[in-house]
Amino acid sequence: MEENKTTKNLVATEDLKPILNVLKTEDAQTIIALKEELTDNWTKKQIFRTETEMRISVLNDGKHPTPASKYWQSVREQSAHFDGMMGLSFELRRNEVKRLKLERKMQKAIDAGDDLKQMELQIDLDQNLFSKANMEQTAKDRVREIATWSKIKAELDDGTFDSKNVNTHQADSYGLALKNRVDTLGNSSSQAEVLNALGPLKTLERLKTPQGQLQNFKDAKLQLQASKDEDKE
Repeated sequence: MEENKTTKNLVATEDLKPILNVLKTEDAQTIIALKEELTDNWTKKQIFRTETEMRISVLNDGKHPTPASKYWQSVREQSAHFDGMMGLSFELRRNEVKRLKLERKMQKAIDAGDDLKQMELQIDLDQNLFSKANMEQTAKDRVREIATWSKIKAELDDGTFDSKNVNTHQADSYGLALKNRVDTLGNSSSQAEVLNALGPLKTLERLKTPQGQLQNFKDAKLQLQASKDEDKE
């Protein structure tokens, strides 16, 4: 099998022969009849989220109610996909080394006239090629997500919030997000759901200053004590 075969060719042409050979005649004919559709399906199948899903599902107003929180979630998403792409690059390099080793073993098997070993190695080579095509397709879609998150970050970064330190916006953003969670609570909400929503919100309200910053626990305690002392007076 030639190394330069495209992902599209992998699905629809000669590389299907190893698959067709193990199918019953009727099933093989069905796959052959569907080869153009399968090629189209391979090239357009969804691997990761669409831009619509990124904007509506990931960056929803309930969980990320401010431009700052949307921006910093975009940073996390882009970073995760970049890490995934780097991991795939290592796997692709290992895949190439494995292919070269298999080809050397195949040549030895040919020289030795070991037909069973050749058959076994051909299976490994076919699987290696298919794995490479899958990884290349996945890497390509990760690049698409990375680029889309870059576009979204640029839209959101309008200079109204700190885009250098993730901690700066969180007192405001978390407060709004937690209030959204509390608003969804009802009579059927479990004790754990209520505690998980109200607990962080009450803590934030206790630590947050009128200027929107968070105090440390020691300062918050001193302020609370000072407030109690004023009430006594």
